[in-house]
Amino acid sequence: MFVRHGIMLVVSAAMLAAIGCGGETPPAASIEEPPAVATPAASEGSAVSTGRSATAQRPKPQANLFPEVIIKTSQGEIRVRLNAEKAPVTVDNFLANYVSRDFYAGTIVHYVDASKMWIAGGFSSDFSPKEVRAPILNEASNGLKNKRGTIAMVRDPEYSQSATSQFFFNLVDNPDLDHAGTGEGDDFGYCVFGEVVAGMDVVDAIAKAAVHDHEDFVSTPVQPIVIQSVEQVK
Repeated sequence: MFVRHGIMLVVSAAMLAAIGCGGETPPAASIEEPPAVATPAASEGSAVSTGRSATAQRPKPQANLFPEVIIKTSQGEIRVRLNAEKAPVTVDNFLANYVSRDFYAGTIVHYVDASKMWIAGGFSSDFSPKEVRAPILNEASNGLKNKRGTIAMVRDPEYSQSATSQFFFNLVDNPDLDHAGTGEGDDFGYCVFGEVVAGMDVVDAIAKAAVHDHEDFVSTPVQPIVIQSVEQVK
């Protein structure tokens, strides 16, 4: 087990990095439930405001359940289709709290295990942790599996509801990371929220990077692999 600013990397069969900074793991009680969906107000010209029949109402815009992002790295581009149908809280957190704020620009791939995964989304090129938003609800029970080519959230192995900004790409099928129970430990699983639709060769190229231990970081690339931007394109 490896600790850095409250980040914990479990380098074992059931490993994963924890998120956060300040040296203290956020308790599960600090996780808020997702807000209830508000009832939309009557639109201008609707049956409520004009007395016309319901058929005269304007059609509601359809939510984009499968938005796509392009992750531009120093090794190339990765296009990822997100799944807001199965992981709405996670996708909203990724897009609204991080992608839309250019949070990931200049962050690095800080952990690589060529036989399992690589992790990014939490540290600047000087290995300083970035300030993150509040932890989110863990949607690992959504039925999506940690299969090769999927993207999933990093969290503290001891606290199921602790994911913030960090994510990992599964390089192989990792069934040991799937949801298997409701406890606080690894059994709860790691939430998958999308899959690679183009650029898997880039994902694999990053996995082949030479790694070393640097200060408190284990298995970090010798030559920094930088995320230049993450942009929503669909």
